[in-house]
Amino acid sequence: MKPARGTGGPPVLLIILGISGLAVFALPLAGLLARTPWAKLGSLLTGDVVTDALGLSLLTSLAATAIAAIIGVPLAWLLARVDFPGRTIARGLVTLPLVLPPVVGGAALLFAFGRRGLFGQPLNEATGLLLPFSVWGVILANTFVAAPFLVITVEGALRNLDQRYEGAAATLGASRWTLLRRVTLPMIGPSLVAGLVLTWARALGEFGATITFAGNLQGRTQTLPLAVFVALESDRDAAIALSLVMVAVSLTVLVALRERWWKGF
Repeated sequence: MKPARGTGGPPVLLIILGISGLAVFALPLAGLLARTPWAKLGSLLTGDVVTDALGLSLLTSLAATAIAAIIGVPLAWLLARVDFPGRTIARGLVTLPLVLPPVVGGAALLFAFGRRGLFGQPLNEATGLLLPFSVWGVILANTFVAAPFLVITVEGALRNLDQRYEGAAATLGASRWTLLRRVTLPMIGPSLVAGLVLTWARALGEFGATITFAGNLQGRTQTLPLAVFVALESDRDAAIALSLVMVAVSLTVLVALRERWWKGF
């Protein structure tokens, strides 16, 4: 272990506490690996429950990420660049899903978009679309919980962006759309990509809002986290295998983000 550059050797107490803190995060993973049924892992991961849940999780998490990009980037720009009445409240609403218990978020979605919800009832009467207990319900729950990661990341990048480059492009005759497409977005590109990946990873692991709003129907709304929840009661080996897949995906994403975009931090 090398000390940070420019500082002396770290105090022994800090080393002990730091290692203890690392153990808090590493020991649960070690326990999972120790209980993994490696001999039948292949057959567990190719079962119908796993493949259905994995396919649905990939579909809904990617769809939620796409929706988050479509609505999140303009929202982040609005929060970062436009001083409007109630901006503080708007920012609080955007970040609320980050601290709100997911089950509460799911209940709020149900009251808003359920069959008799504030917006769900007129939507159902007008189009026949029923969001709860459907794939679209899973996507909506994922978007609600995960999109704030993208908005916060992009807003921070826009706030820290040197606007002189945008000003120079504007003086050269660039339109607002060209300015956004050719100058602003490329300059915040790493932050945008990081926000998208974090949003996708959060959507992939969403549980509480999904089960509350969309239910837990195999092949229809049962994502990987929900399949783990069910398997813990009926097939412990399958639950461990599913958990291992999610840990591997999440850890790979976070390590890749750290190495690619956050080296300077």
